[in-house]
Amino acid sequence: MLRRVLLILLIVGCFQGSALATPIPVIVQLSPLTNINLVAQLLGGTILDSVPGVNTHLLSVPALPILSSLQLSLLGIVSIEVDNSVAIGATPRFGVLTVPGPTPADWYKNQPGMMRIRADEAQSYSTGAGIVVADLNSSVDVSHPALIGHMTGGYDFVAGRSGYAGTLNQSSSGFLDQSSSGFLDQSSSGFLDQSSSGFLDNSGASLITDAAATMLDGGNPAYSHGTLCAGVIAAVAPNAAIMPLRVFDDNGSTDVFSIVKAIHYARQHGVQVINMSFGLDANYKVVQSAINAAQNANVTIVASAGNANTSVAQYPAAYSGVISVAATDNADHKASFSNYGSSVAVVAPGVNVISAFPGGYYGLASGTSFSAPMVAAEAALVRSLSVTGTRNKIVSSTINVDALNPGYGGKLGSGRIDLVKAVQ
Repeated sequence: MLRRVLLILLIVGCFQGSALATPIPVIVQLSPLTNINLVAQLLGGTILDSVPGVNTHLLSVPALPILSSLQLSLLGIVSIEVDNSVAIGATPRFGVLTVPGPTPADWYKNQPGMMRIRADEAQSYSTGAGIVVADLNSSVDVSHPALIGHMTGGYDFVAGRSGYAGTLNQSSSGFLDQSSSGFLDQSSSGFLDQSSSGFLDNSGASLITDAAATMLDGGNPAYSHGTLCAGVIAAVAPNAAIMPLRVFDDNGSTDVFSIVKAIHYARQHGVQVINMSFGLDANYKVVQSAINAAQNANVTIVASAGNANTSVAQYPAAYSGVISVAATDNADHKASFSNYGSSVAVVAPGVNVISAFPGGYYGLASGTSFSAPMVAAEAALVRSLSVTGTRNKIVSSTINVDALNPGYGGKLGSGRIDLVKAVQ
């Protein structure tokens, strides 16, 4: 009884001078034996959602509480953070391709970037059989010919948050890691490098007009992002199963709680690899906690390093144990947009990457978003052969590219991935 009285007094005090006009969505992590109903009552809040099997909840509270470490401990609160909305930044542009009718659905697996990492040769050793790769992303066209037979059941967290989307009124910069530079510009003769141009010429693929491409995606920046990333995984690890977890809507928006729910969902549903081709500009304790739980369950986690051409680390790529992936072009030069620095683990091709695009088309895109799924697929190949040491095998089997990148020595991780070395 004394403890309850103390708690009430503490909570009343923490709200003084902090009331706001509109409710605030907050993510609350609780210690195992703490009752969320009691905490919600003391905070004057309403429970909006919870992560199944984890004492983590989304509350709507009338004001943002300012709690000391002692108060948090007495309440049994591990952490409390605003559930910021996360929105894509600049609108990217894609090159959209058509191919002749009899062309195999996976024709793009022989593109220059995938040949450079020796993806085709590595499939003689492993195809990723028995491994499930969860991809936290936007929606996926699961009926695309290149993805048929590669997908497993997923979950739509965008639809699941419809009941409280209106409370997500806090702004945070975050981004799907697709580059806004280097995309389709019909007036630019330098859009394709020589290797990409030659490959497309030989494949019979052709770029559709810019206007037609805009009609396909309706101007939504994340429209094809999930399909493109899934297509990369399917081409590199063809016998792995891809679990699509939709956390970003077609406009590239999500919230931190949806990301947390998806990470826990993937772990609880037995995935071995998680790919996260997006970035957050802040370190959220609740995201780190979810990642730690996945890593403790022996899940390999891969994330894109970011496209701001900076050494400033972004999350979740910067979390310990996560394989942070920067981008190179098809000649092993750092992509002009790619982040770099001490948090980068490896680099992988991320310029003019060809993959599946909704509606049976194919897309040509750039960004660390498309480097990361190459490494996630590599992890599937490795995990199919051995359940331990995946990160170390990926990091230790790279090709050092520092000599090709003056000024970036030691800032591109251990080097560019080599799938054959990783699986041998």
